[in-house]
Amino acid sequence: MATQKLYAGAKLRETRTRLELTQKAFAARLGVSLPYLNQMENNHRPISSTVILSLVQEFDFDVGELAVGEGERMVSDLNEALADPIFEGQPPLVDLRLVATNAPAIARAFLTLHQAYRQANERLASLDEALGADGVRPGASPWDEVRDFFHYCDNYIDAVDRAAEHFAGEVDANTAIVAALDQLGITVRTTEDLTVRRYDPATKTLSMSALASDATRRFQALHQIALLTQNELIDATLDLARFQSDSARDIAKIGLANYFAGAALMPYLRFLTATQETRHDLEHLARRFGASLEQVAHRLSTLQRPGAKGVPFFFVRVDQAGTITKRHSATRLQFARYGGACPLWNVHRAFETPGQFLRQLAETPDGVRYLCLAREISTPGGAFGAPVRRFAIALGCEISHADRMVYADGLDLSETARFEPIGISCRICARRDCHQRSVPPLERQLTVDHNRRNTLPYEVE
Repeated sequence: MATQKLYAGAKLRETRTRLELTQKAFAARLGVSLPYLNQMENNHRPISSTVILSLVQEFDFDVGELAVGEGERMVSDLNEALADPIFEGQPPLVDLRLVATNAPAIARAFLTLHQAYRQANERLASLDEALGADGVRPGASPWDEVRDFFHYCDNYIDAVDRAAEHFAGEVDANTAIVAALDQLGITVRTTEDLTVRRYDPATKTLSMSALASDATRRFQALHQIALLTQNELIDATLDLARFQSDSARDIAKIGLANYFAGAALMPYLRFLTATQETRHDLEHLARRFGASLEQVAHRLSTLQRPGAKGVPFFFVRVDQAGTITKRHSATRLQFARYGGACPLWNVHRAFETPGQFLRQLAETPDGVRYLCLAREISTPGGAFGAPVRRFAIALGCEISHADRMVYADGLDLSETARFEPIGISCRICARRDCHQRSVPPLERQLTVDHNRRNTLPYEVE
């Protein structure tokens, strides 16, 4: 069988730029000629095994970065965008991979343009809302813009992560929080208010709700500490992101402060070691670090530090309507930007079994197999009549990493029949015989036979 050639010129060029090396110096370190390096960086030649070995030996390079990362996510996004009926036909995946690899800036511009088109259509469909809004401009919504920022950063922000790890030091989170608040001269008071956190800069008083869980209060205290002690770092990161609106920047600042809080609560190297010791037992990790299950699952999806990567996970949070409210994937599984998740995915069934972990062996249309974990999470309001927040979280990895998870114990990972077929979303899923399909796939022709009815009123060609 022929070996697939690896073209990753953009990643090679990005690595050289990060190392601040000229092409001549980089070529010398890799043991290749300058013209050969130039051809590889421009994808005129594949990256040879000799060069890959030199990257590992000379620069401690993670080879996995050449195969999985922004390119795969971009291919998924392009594939979904081009499934829009406005386009006639859909390019093959090989062409999309060439665009994502050779012209990532053009691909991003196309995705931005398509998103602006969708936003314009949505505004036209809701004229009252559009007329009542001031300052509305085409393009991604601030929320989507921020979500895409974290999406294309692999959900790992190195400078913020290392700052949080330095802040935590070798002590537990409670000790670090108390010391930081004392140094800042902040007084903490407990309230019976439904507002989880409120900070008064004038009196330096941090009010925390007694109705919130201990894990939530710890996390919110660290969030406030991040805003007070890491403001310059956060603003510098926001400057690099170049958000299109102040609203997006403000939302992203919350996201970065939350990132610091999670990274301080679960410092990178300590947490990585604990995941290996516990084989990613979420409940064990939650107890050890004083965090919630959602906080632990989200943190697992950020362990992408170069040279010290954890298992690549996907992580999502889904509400009871099936809407994805948080999403990230360090795997080849990419989630739909629009609409809900595949109904065959076990995350939807988690609401039927509150307080229990559900395991699922699943296979996507591209043939990749995953171990999926889902659990319903309820957050009580803490008082009679207070609203209860209810959602489900899902965490998973490709089956090649399943033996590193305690949740794989007792599952037959070699039996093909045990893997359930799931998709990304009905709109772009190519499966022809799915009994849970809600809408036809946009890129396929349909056949309707008025004298015959199967599970669906049409057949996908």
